[in-house]
Amino acid sequence: MLLALHSAARPHCCPTGGSIKKCPSVPFHVIMSDGQAEEAFIAALQNAYAHEGTAEVKSVLGRLMAKLKGVPVGDALKLAEEAVRRVNTLTVMEQEIELQRLAPQLLVREKKEKVSRLRELDGAGPGFTVRLAPYPSGAPHIGNTRMFILNDEYARKYSGKLLLVFDDTIGSEEKFPDVESYSLIEEGLKWLGVKWEGVYYKSDRLDIFYTWAERLIHAGIAYVCMCDAETLRKNREEGSECVHRSHTVQQNTGYWKMMVNGEYREGEAVLRAKTDMRHRNPAFRDRVLCRISERVHPRTGTKYRVWPMLEFSWAVDDIELRMTHVIRGKELVMEDMMENFIWDRMGLKGPVFEHFGLLRLKGVKISKSKSRAEVASGAYTGWDDPRTWSLQSLAARGFRPEAIRNFILSLGMSLADIEVPIDSVYSENRRLLEPEANRYFFVDEPQLISISGFDGNSVVESYLHPDHPEKGRRLIEAGNSVYVSSADMRSFGGSEVRLKDFCNVVLRAGKSEFTGKENRDLQRIQWVPSTGSVKCRVIMPDGSRVEGLAEANVAAIPLNVPVQFERFGFVNPRGWEGDAMVFHFAHE
Repeated sequence: MLLALHSAARPHCCPTGGSIKKCPSVPFHVIMSDGQAEEAFIAALQNAYAHEGTAEVKSVLGRLMAKLKGVPVGDALKLAEEAVRRVNTLTVMEQEIELQRLAPQLLVREKKEKVSRLRELDGAGPGFTVRLAPYPSGAPHIGNTRMFILNDEYARKYSGKLLLVFDDTIGSEEKFPDVESYSLIEEGLKWLGVKWEGVYYKSDRLDIFYTWAERLIHAGIAYVCMCDAETLRKNREEGSECVHRSHTVQQNTGYWKMMVNGEYREGEAVLRAKTDMRHRNPAFRDRVLCRISERVHPRTGTKYRVWPMLEFSWAVDDIELRMTHVIRGKELVMEDMMENFIWDRMGLKGPVFEHFGLLRLKGVKISKSKSRAEVASGAYTGWDDPRTWSLQSLAARGFRPEAIRNFILSLGMSLADIEVPIDSVYSENRRLLEPEANRYFFVDEPQLISISGFDGNSVVESYLHPDHPEKGRRLIEAGNSVYVSSADMRSFGGSEVRLKDFCNVVLRAGKSEFTGKENRDLQRIQWVPSTGSVKCRVIMPDGSRVEGLAEANVAAIPLNVPVQFERFGFVNPRGWEGDAMVFHFAHE
């Protein structure tokens, strides 16, 4: 396991594991003392952790000068530069591990500071109300969590209300609501710890949207357009008004009723807003408010044929449901413009818009449409398949919802687009699992070896958790033949190694030589007994399966209680497939 390796291999602050004076990456002339070098390293770690993994010399120098009184600026600068260089070669995960080891109090403080980054919102106070508006076309995924958690946290911050409003209008051919998604979304939100005070469905509110559409027509703000797509495109490019735009209120009212009554087919007529046809953004010119769809809706069937566009439905419901604030991604500024256009023309005051930037997770590929297709085809095992990156899949892998929340809050409420390695999420989850997850032996691609010179059986005692002896011990029966992993055989074959907590052997395929039981400074490898071991199948994040064997004690692990397979990673037991126990891999 990575944390154990770092703890064992790095007794000082040098990333290579030795004393910092002996570290080949640090020029000796820079080092004034081990203590001062360590202070520089800690300062760089703290700065990197506060800024998504990248330390800056200027900031580190400031912290270092405050710590090291009387040190010449030039010497302190060299220390800061070298510390920053070394820290920036580490992954975010490694940085947190080092900070946890060297200065855990700073890690706790940095985490608290990150959580407190949620800035105050303009006009927030009594009656604060926000909404979640998920589209039910699949399970919610990790990319949705920023919107979920920020809205939930602000509702808590201001003792306000959070409403769950399903945006289940009929969208494009590729984006279509389905029945299962409603429950998947609620299930995911509950797992995430999001609390709402009411559930609304856009598909139940069509009559309200129709009433608003008629109000816009009567106010001369909207009209029914029968132009084909090519004509519309040309008009928008040229900034020319559509011939239907000059129809009277009475004419548009009649055309609207024909739309609602089914006298137009899909694509033959739409309701448009009379926005500025000279607007600098052609996409904002005469935007569609409502259109005809002849598809069957999963909740209302064929009762309605005219459906509002999302931005029109938001403009209506943000007033009807009395939103005070709307917190959403900055990519939805066009929707802001349309809502404000409608409210301004109707003489209404709408909620305050608050935005956050795009979050990209390096190492993660998310496509809800692809996941939906693969789940439907059976290519994925379901929405808990790790390749979906759904909240259901994260729960199946043993993620703690608090880890996701802590990660999102650490990013704050910023308009800046952020790209963060998935290791940052893993690091938050590891921090929660590390002190709780019991340890067990597991080997993948098991290879049987016999141990010559060792006679009889032995009972090996190992702690369930080496850092928490109060959790107790587990017993493993060992004999003169055991399984080791093929990878260890390839790496250490011919060398003397220690079978962890058991004995020392010269490792060879087939027959290995027993060399004693004393705990000497040897390479440690995992093993499991040749009898009584449990077949295990580990589902990896890419959907592949790792087959292996684990000690017999794993059979008693409760389902969905994450454990750590030593030197392999954190895994979550999910059930049985025949005689094999199935685990989902979380991370190292």
